[in-house]
Amino acid sequence: MKQSLFESRHQPDWDAFNSQLEALERGKSKAQSYHGFAARYRQLCQHLALAQARGYSSHLIDQLQQLAMRGHQQFYRHRSNLGAQTIRFLFGGFPRLVRSEWRSVCVASLLFFGSLAVMGLLTYLYPELIFSLVSPDQVSEMERMYDPDARRLGRFSERGSGDDWVMFGFYIMNNIGIAFQTFASGLLLGLGSLFFLLFNGLMIGAVAGHLTRIGYGEPFWSFVIGHGAFELTAIALAGAAGFKLGWALLAPGRLPRGEALRLAAGKAIQLVAGVILFLLLAAFIEAFWSSTTFASPHIKYTVGAGLWALVLGYLLLAGRRQHAPD
Repeated sequence: MKQSLFESRHQPDWDAFNSQLEALERGKSKAQSYHGFAARYRQLCQHLALAQARGYSSHLIDQLQQLAMRGHQQFYRHRSNLGAQTIRFLFGGFPRLVRSEWRSVCVASLLFFGSLAVMGLLTYLYPELIFSLVSPDQVSEMERMYDPDARRLGRFSERGSGDDWVMFGFYIMNNIGIAFQTFASGLLLGLGSLFFLLFNGLMIGAVAGHLTRIGYGEPFWSFVIGHGAFELTAIALAGAAGFKLGWALLAPGRLPRGEALRLAAGKAIQLVAGVILFLLLAAFIEAFWSSTTFASPHIKYTVGAGLWALVLGYLLLAGRRQHAPD
């Protein structure tokens, strides 16, 4: 076949492949642009081999080589979809995962929030009970942190507003440390997660009951209600992830324990990823909103109620519609 006939026969295919390459290189291509790309790339490589074997002009061969090189780069380049996967996980995957693991989530939530409520009530009714869990020095520190006359509430209440970023980092490390303990200790057949859920629930409940009894309830509850929506929920979810690990070891079913643990760890780690996001949000709210005193307690209660409704609505409703990202 003469070169002129070869070019006239296949030039439309090369032009179509070139247009497809330009769209892909600009990163503005639609999903339809990928259809037929592999077939066109293979066809172009065949045409290049034929042109070289038949001794066609160097101009034609160079043109086809350039197209083949660009096609190779697009065909084998790494396309990171981390951002898209993260968005899909946040807006659909994580809440669906929480709902699918409702048994572990319910058990962990009942243990954590139940122990918190019971201990809070008992400490309110029997004041001396606080000292069975918290030392007198720690009790005095808690009273100082939530003194109604304090300039700022919470830890290091004497700090200035310029130190909020430092406290943001402190809260992140502290909260993630608690959540990781609760999660990772689930490898002890779930007993570690059980212990940390009950321990944290009893401690928080004892402090809440004591401060409410001595008249510091308003600064304390207005402080915790905002970031507590994310922080307390995250601790319960971390416990649920730990229980999933422990249950895989206790009742692996027909699978070897190692395989059952590997499968359970996949979902447990995804739960922990959502927990970390919740704790980042909680730390930000605690550092920049909860500790301030310029907003009245009523405003903080309103904002806190809205945040609790947001968290519950997100976990219960997000990702249910058919077109939600999965």
